[in-house]
Parts: sequence; structure tokens; C-alpha cells
Amino acid sequence: MSEAGSPTAEPGREGPPAPVAAAAAPPEGTRPAAVELRGVTKIYHAGTPREAVAIRDVSFTIPDLPDRGEICTFLGPSGCGKSTVLRMVAGLAPQFPPTSGSVHVLGREVIGPGADRGMVFQDYTSFDNRTVLANVTFGLECEGVPRHRREVEGREWIERVGLDPTRDALKYPHELSGGMRQRVAIARTLALKPRIILMDEPFGALDPATRLDMQDLLVRLWREVEATVLFVTHSVEEAVYLGDRVFVMATTPGRIASDLRMPAADGPARETQIEPWFHEQVNKLQAELERIEAAAARPDGTRGR
Repeated sequence: MSEAGSPTAEPGREGPPAPVAAAAAPPEGTRPAAVELRGVTKIYHAGTPREAVAIRDVSFTIPDLPDRGEICTFLGPSGCGKSTVLRMVAGLAPQFPPTSGSVHVLGREVIGPGADRGMVFQDYTSFDNRTVLANVTFGLECEGVPRHRREVEGREWIERVGLDPTRDALKYPHELSGGMRQRVAIARTLALKPRIILMDEPFGALDPATRLDMQDLLVRLWREVEATVLFVTHSVEEAVYLGDRVFVMATTPGRIASDLRMPAADGPARETQIEPWFHEQVNKLQAELERIEAAAARPDGTRGR
């Protein structure tokens, strides 16, 4: 399991037409879903006084869209199980395996971590004793890729995430800013070419300006790699800008409360966030979160109006 060239187009959902594939994609409806959860429940310390339900009966399907992919954001209050869902898909203990239900990726049931999935965490997870280049190529090294080839590919990814392959490649993590370290984590993930990219609040610790830059970077790279991205965030604005779909989660127990389709952003984050449609979507989503939190505060747990 991993963590997570220069951009040539403005970030956004709709890019230039994709090249014609050598073989036609399977007809719609026959292609396995990128990610599917079927009635997933996770209970810690079941049957003991410490029993705690993390998520209950979580089900959703994210299609594997050919030549495009999709970004799905997960939003909700702390403790609602967003990270639990992500780690279920990653196959990472102790969240995985589920107490009941099943997790499928690309048509196969998840039994543990796999090379088809890569994860970028909120915490800076670079190896302190390895250079930027050595960090980016770590997964390739583990796969037995020859040194010359992995260093060539590593420098290409360093450049693609906006770092300088000459100036930055031989730096160590302590010499980098937070934003630069997350670029390294993203490069390390994408170097392995995973079909599914899992991101657990990767920009949460960054300052606002750097966070917007990283959102633009993610969209540009997503358009290049055409992967499926599951992205956990506490930011409504981030969820709206990045998400083709937004899964709003509720707590007590953790569950999917809403599955909302978002309009496609067609410009950089700074420009998009001043557009009227963006504010309308943010306000709607914020109202939905407030309704969910109010329902959770009621003794009977009913949603009401």
C-alpha cells in the first residue's frame, strides 16, 4: 500500500477530449464498480461494555468511469466514520475488516491492502531519512523497479506535482514546507499508478492559500491519471469544489445521510469560489449539515424539518 509533467490546462472537471482507446470500454452496466460498499458495519469491542459502533449499514456504489474517473468527497462532523470508510476501502486495520457487510474494489472483494489503491494521509508521512526522490520512488523500489528507471520516473513525478526535480529532489523532508511535503506524498502515491486514490484530509493542516493551490494540483493530476478519488474533508468549500459527488455522513451511528451530485467546476479554486453557483451549493450543503447535526442532537434521533 502506498501513500500518497507540468500542468498544461486549467483545473476543472471538463478537459480536452481523451485519446481514443486501443480497445472499446465495456458497455455501460457491465464494467465493475470502482468502489462498492454493501451494508458495511464496524463495531469495536462488540459484546463488551466498551462496545462502540463506528459505522452502520453503509452502502454506496462509485462507478468506474472510463477515460475520466470521478472525485467523491466525504463530509460530516467529527466521529461520523469518514476515515473509517476510507480505511475500509484501503483494507487497513484496525478499521478493516468490517464487522458485517463487504467492500469491493474493481469487482473484487477487498481482503487487505493492494497495489490498485494508494492513500495520502493528513499527517506528513515522508521518511525523514530519505530524500524527496527516495521518498517518491519508495514504492517503485519495493516493487523491484531498477534504480535508473525508478529515478527517471521519480523525477518526472516530482515535476508533475510542482516541485523542482533538480533543486528539490535531494532535499530531506525537514527542509520542506507542509505543502511541499504533501506534494511528495501525492507523487509517491501516483508513481505506483493506482486505480483508486484515497485521501484522508490531506490538506487540512495547510494554510488557506496553500490549500487552494493543492486543490488545483489535485484536479490537474486527477485529469491526467483518470483515477477514482475518495477524498475526506471537513471543509464544505473543499467538498463542493473537488467533488463530482458529495457523501454527507451523520453520526451516532456513522452512516451516509445524503449522496449529492455537484456541478462541474471549470476554473481554478480561487476563481470558482467567488462564483454565485458555488456559494449556492455551499449554502445548501451547509444547511444539510446543520439539519443532520440537529437530528443527531435530538434524543429520538429523528431528522424532522
